Amino acid sequence: MFCRGVRGATTVEADTRDEILTATRQLLALMIRLNEIDPQDVGSAIFSTTTDLNAEFPALAARQLGWLEVPLLCMHELDVPGSLRRCIRVLINWNTDLPQHDITHVYIKGAVKLRPDLCHLPPVDFAELEAWIAEQVAQFKK
Repeated sequence: MFCRGVRGATTVEADTRDEILTATRQLLALMIRLNEIDPQDVGSAIFSTTTDLNAEFPALAARQLGWLEVPLLCMHELDVPGSLRRCIRVLINWNTDLPQHDITHVYIKGAVKLRPDLCHLPPVDFAELEAWIAEQVAQFKK
């Protein structure tokens, strides 16, 4: 088994708690589903936001999905002039037998600009995704 990095990014329209948590849950849900990630195999996850986002820690979204034992860290990205704004990024360190070229990295919404070479996802049905997230959150609360 190897430790592989799974990258993802998304954007929000505004710096609000709800926007940050919703966008991060959606991003994590896609990363989990597309790669079949079991939280027990996750070594850690690092979340970053651009400096214009500070209304909530994006790692809280992972906790809401039941990642209670996974070490999580939040930080700000470098404030590079001209860079993408209102962006949330995540790097999941995942123990898996998959080779790196079989890992699906997830860039959605405005973040597709960051890695257009990796943005080969089918269209996302966000209503179906939110239903899956609700199931996960409800299961965790049991």
